[in-house]
Amino acid sequence: MSLRHPGAKLRPHTKAHKCTQIANLQQNYGHKTFTCATPREIIGMAAAGVGEDLLLANEVVDHDRLSALAKVSENQRVTIAVDSEYTIQAASHAGLRDVLIDINVGLKRCGVAPELAGQLADFARKQKMTVRGVMGYEGHLMMIDSHDKRKQRVSESMQLLARAAQDVGGEIISAGGTGTFDLHDSTCINELQAGSYALMDTHYAKLNLPFDQSCFVLGTIISKSDGWLVIDVGLKSLGMDHGNPTIDGYDVMFCSDEHTTIVPNKGQAETKVSVGDKLRVIPAHIDPTMAMHEMAFLVRGEEVIDAWSIDLRGW
Repeated sequence: MSLRHPGAKLRPHTKAHKCTQIANLQQNYGHKTFTCATPREIIGMAAAGVGEDLLLANEVVDHDRLSALAKVSENQRVTIAVDSEYTIQAASHAGLRDVLIDINVGLKRCGVAPELAGQLADFARKQKMTVRGVMGYEGHLMMIDSHDKRKQRVSESMQLLARAAQDVGGEIISAGGTGTFDLHDSTCINELQAGSYALMDTHYAKLNLPFDQSCFVLGTIISKSDGWLVIDVGLKSLGMDHGNPTIDGYDVMFCSDEHTTIVPNKGQAETKVSVGDKLRVIPAHIDPTMAMHEMAFLVRGEEVIDAWSIDLRGW
């Protein structure tokens, strides 16, 4: 990713890994600007001294959280996404000064209509805020199967962002994600927000992206019956919104709170495994999976070489 989007052209998203050690690695690859999804992530990144320019790509209206961000901004640049006069006033009253106008580019989530972006930017400037530019997220397009169709739809979505950017002004046009990392060569954006590429999951793996799966939940076989196995990894340790996890050599029958029941792949003889053996479980959605765990262990083969706290989790 760093080769494709070097330096400030990539604003890595910490919501995918929630780990300042991983963010520090990304910084070592030349990225000094970061995207965050929660105030907690901003505060944690600042406390760890990672990143010089932190963007909260999310609307926040809680005064205490905004005030905590304003305190961070005294020593580190903090920019917050806004999409209404209310969110601008909330940020201004808390003492924040830098904003990006969040544009709705097709995902029915946050963001102001493109044609209203200019007047919202004017309102922010009247509050003596610095409008750094615009952001938009084409998350609804990430998983379109056809690469060509995905590229076309992304181009159309970014045309909305480009028009808004002309009305808003500022130096930043920020968008994108792992699923569209290679589709912005001819769009208007000058920085890409991507996070999942660092760890990957089975959901993004369907797109045959050039990033390797590097994060697994290590499960232990706790029960063995005639034809199936049970491991101690279940709903409470996996992000399940994108479906079941994957285990090489096995089919997942179902997941329970604390268990996953698996059978050998069809046509494959029952494997010689025993209660107590370990299996690597590949999550379908990496972001919520990481948020469920306190620690990540770095391994080379079977050797544990380090342990990193997932220190940006929680609110």
